[in-house]
Amino acid sequence: MKREQLSELVQRTEACTRKLLARAERRFERQMPKAEIRFDLRGRSAGLVLFAPRRPPEIRYNLQLLAENEEEFLARTVPHEVAHLVVRELFGSETRPHGREWKAVMGVFGADPSRCHDYDVSRSQVRRLPRFPYHCGCRQHELTSIRHRRILNGQSYFCRACKQPLRPGLESDDPA
Repeated sequence: MKREQLSELVQRTEACTRKLLARAERRFERQMPKAEIRFDLRGRSAGLVLFAPRRPPEIRYNLQLLAENEEEFLARTVPHEVAHLVVRELFGSETRPHGREWKAVMGVFGADPSRCHDYDVSRSQVRRLPRFPYHCGCRQHELTSIRHRRILNGQSYFCRACKQPLRPGLESDDPA
């Protein structure tokens, strides 16, 4: 896709995002936050909303998936992400990500309240880091090379379930 076409697509997506936010403001009679819109998401995710303290929310879109799935992306992914922002503003952070509040907002947008996209992500893959086997008291873990290197340099990681430290290698049932 040519640079001018991508620029036009970005502008169209930003306009669609702002239109949905304006619709939510009218429907719920409440000011919605002015989100920063970025097109820097990579990998399999089509969109993402980030909430940071004392900063405006960020809506991030995957430009590769947008360019390859333009109409469906505008009809599904943009409302999906905007609905997350609206739900957070209306109900706070304690709601389920795709719960009844989110589904209701998707209904206000006239969008399909499905959780996942089915875009072809084969051209959007990012490099996959090698994984290393670790274990704790309850199960096996696979850590990326980044965490593996940190452990070799003295950092500790603990299992969230059993709270024991992660140890390198495969756990063996055989004591010999």
